[in-house]
Amino acid sequence: MTKKTMNNEQRTHSGLTLMEMTVVIATIAVLGALGLPAVRSLLDSLESQGSAKTMINGALASARAIAAKEQRYAGVRFQKIYDPNKSLEDASQYMIFIVHEEPKTLSNAFRAVEGLQPIKLPDSAGVMDLRYRTKSQDDPGDDPINDNGDIDNDARLKDTTTFSVIFSPSGKLIIHEVRVRNKDGDTGDGSKDDIFNSETNVENNGIGMFYQDDSTDKSLGKEHSRNKFVIYDRTKFKRLDEDDRWDDYLKDLDFIYINPYTGTMIE
Repeated sequence: MTKKTMNNEQRTHSGLTLMEMTVVIATIAVLGALGLPAVRSLLDSLESQGSAKTMINGALASARAIAAKEQRYAGVRFQKIYDPNKSLEDASQYMIFIVHEEPKTLSNAFRAVEGLQPIKLPDSAGVMDLRYRTKSQDDPGDDPINDNGDIDNDARLKDTTTFSVIFSPSGKLIIHEVRVRNKDGDTGDGSKDDIFNSETNVENNGIGMFYQDDSTDKSLGKEHSRNKFVIYDRTKFKRLDEDDRWDDYLKDLDFIYINPYTGTMIE
């Protein structure tokens, strides 16, 4: 083939087809109708969701590697940080690498992997397993009930944004009972763990970033790991009233499952 012929072919394929041009024009029209603020909000939402998915996939891959290297159960814990200057709704959500610990005071205890810092998720995106418990029982799936018999929305938010994904030593995703503790296995306030600690240490003594699993009345107790979750728009979630958040918006989101053999997300 001559150089001239190649150039002609390149010119032939460099233009847009009628269908592609129609899509471009329609897209420009839609963006113009929405207005710049709406477009920016839409792009930010898509960007944050994509960024969150990339970060989560990376964390899951790292957790599988830790499980294989350490030859014990390991995984990723999703949880909101304690922030005295923000409400639970506004607090940042993190991914923490956890590993199974030989029993000290509790069975099925996991602790943060030493030397690996928690990873902060984008503030515009959050992750939920959409399962929560009552104060009177350990079984998840029911509304958390306060002393007046009403749904405690803070407890529900804390519980459903706090969950774990666990891999076996062979790298396979499994459902395993989890109870996250400090590295010392201390059930009181004696640990100096700077990741997971007791409520007293985290709030009053400035020791630790996250509540450990102490009791179900705080919506943080032992529960089984998960194999699916949803990624939600935190800005939209905050804008809706409490009933619309849970009964409409979140229930309409599609679950993202995790491939049990590769550890990657399935959409």
